[in-house]
Amino acid sequence: MEFNQIRYFLVAAETLNFTRAAEHCNVSQPALTRAVKKLEEEFGGPLFRRERSRTHLTDLGRLMREHLGRVDASTQDAVVAARKLQSLEKAPLNVGIMCTIGPARTIPFLSEFQLLHPGIELTLHDVTPLNMTEDLLSGRLDCALLGLPLALHDRFDTVKLYGERLVALFPPDHRYMSMNAVPVSELKGERYLDRLNCEFRNTFFDLLEEKRIDVSVPYRSEREDWIQNMVLKGMGICLIPEFSITVDELQCRPVIDPELMRNVEMVTVSGHRRSPAVQAFISEAIGYPWPP
Repeated sequence: MEFNQIRYFLVAAETLNFTRAAEHCNVSQPALTRAVKKLEEEFGGPLFRRERSRTHLTDLGRLMREHLGRVDASTQDAVVAARKLQSLEKAPLNVGIMCTIGPARTIPFLSEFQLLHPGIELTLHDVTPLNMTEDLLSGRLDCALLGLPLALHDRFDTVKLYGERLVALFPPDHRYMSMNAVPVSELKGERYLDRLNCEFRNTFFDLLEEKRIDVSVPYRSEREDWIQNMVLKGMGICLIPEFSITVDELQCRPVIDPELMRNVEMVTVSGHRRSPAVQAFISEAIGYPWPP
């Protein structure tokens, strides 16, 4: 069964005149008649009864008109949905943003993207270093913004958007206020608030062990906002990407000896076909003037 056969039958059932139906469908009457005949062969009985100059639907024809009418309506809905998707109208887009990436730089980009593509329905998902791979490979996420200290597996394509330093975060009355930068050695003896979703976490603690720098860890949390407010209350310090700070009163200094950096990158799965919405998001992100 072909869609044009369904359409020819429905028009003929509406007009009850094969000549007018053929004109409406812009085909010859023999072509329309052949299409109806093929449907009758497939359904196993006549769809029309012809009595002299009058044409009527048979019981089978009336039944098939009801069913095929729903098929035609669903087909038209599918065509409209496909056109909207291709034209970026009501196009869904699922983007993962690593929980350690702050809003300071991403929100202005997302605001501009919405102005340029108002028809795209963007859903943001919080991702962690533990679930990001599965979510991307499964297709739950179309793409993701990740803070990466190291290169990803070759199953992914990455494009760097900007780089940022890790900084020591502390309250205004802390001894670090007098420093222009905080050497890693100056962390010795500090109360360190452990950011459990930090992608540098294992690397950082390995570095402390290598340099024999002891810190106490009184609190651990997956919540970035909780950690920052704990720092503000003088409960300890932490290391954090410089553009992830959301509490205005907090102070920070770059960490040195060694300097710790990460790249924020656009990540997609290699070989996955990209929808127009995904391609638009990636193109806008690459072309966006991220501040240095």
